[in-house]
Amino acid sequence: MTTIVMERIGRVFISLQQIRQVPQLLTKAAPSMPGTIRDTDVPYYFRERYVCTGYRPLHQNWRYYFLSMFQRHNETINIWTHLLAFLVFLVKLCQLSEMVDFVGDSHSWPLLILIVSSLIYSAFSVAAHLLGGKSELYHYTFFYLDYVGVAQYQYGSAVVHFYYAVDENLYKYVHGIFMPAATIFSCLSCLGCCYGKYRNHNLPTWVRKVGQVVPSAVAYTWDSSPVAFRLLSWSTASNDPAIIYHFGQVAFFLSCAFFFSYPLLERCFPGRCDFVGQSHQLFHVFLSCCTLCQIHASHLDFLGRREVYSRLHGSGDAAIFVGLYGVTLVVCAIIVTFMLRKAKKVIDPKHKSK
Repeated sequence: MTTIVMERIGRVFISLQQIRQVPQLLTKAAPSMPGTIRDTDVPYYFRERYVCTGYRPLHQNWRYYFLSMFQRHNETINIWTHLLAFLVFLVKLCQLSEMVDFVGDSHSWPLLILIVSSLIYSAFSVAAHLLGGKSELYHYTFFYLDYVGVAQYQYGSAVVHFYYAVDENLYKYVHGIFMPAATIFSCLSCLGCCYGKYRNHNLPTWVRKVGQVVPSAVAYTWDSSPVAFRLLSWSTASNDPAIIYHFGQVAFFLSCAFFFSYPLLERCFPGRCDFVGQSHQLFHVFLSCCTLCQIHASHLDFLGRREVYSRLHGSGDAAIFVGLYGVTLVVCAIIVTFMLRKAKKVIDPKHKSK
């Protein structure tokens, strides 16, 4: 027994030794990685308000930007917050796959859409913050993909709220228009974000924020209306295990919406939040927590309200909603292609992209 314990301790010690060598291996892999630069050394539409240092130089090789996830710069926390969230969502998908028949049970497809859309938005966010600093063209490309991720996640939120959380009284009034409207609002959100980014090169920052916040706020208000209606009609006498997670997702979303719209910490402490403490970092954290609450609540509703949603939704509704999800992705891809062409016209005459 003692021998077995000592062998395991030895393996752990060897593993710790290998982990300690990771920084040295990274240094050998990229011995000449350039340091970070100031905001005055990057195009002004790369700059974040009140963030003065920690920008990565443009036009480096791809290896530099991939390895920069282990470097200290002003995007490091943004990368890791959503990278960790992606891994958590992936683990959650694996766990649910053991309990839910995502293939044979069509009623589970809205839940699958939510998880897949969560994985996509977190992955696209990581790509944008990790690789969007390579050049002006890639900056637009990856952040436009980020906006596609946001838009399709809005649709994923709408479908689980409408399918599992909707109240029967509300369903009577919106059942024919809710999901088509959710599709339209998601696409408008993508368009607003892309257009705000496109015009950011010659208009004040608040114009971009309006283009991003207003369509997204409209989409969220519509997509979350079944949850809001249910929360308003909830009483302490009811036995609803999902309600606490619905309250949680609303609270986390309102928090992340505030930090996305207003750079509170950077404004209060200019130059001191260049690495950690940025409002956008808190936005990432709160959004990830919101998504986790949303997945938990939807799973509990999937288990506990089956009699309700089975009666409300026909056997083909889930397939229709999967089709609308595909429509959302296709329309958003068309919007990105169109806006990227317009962005190229702004970039190419300046001969800045590589």
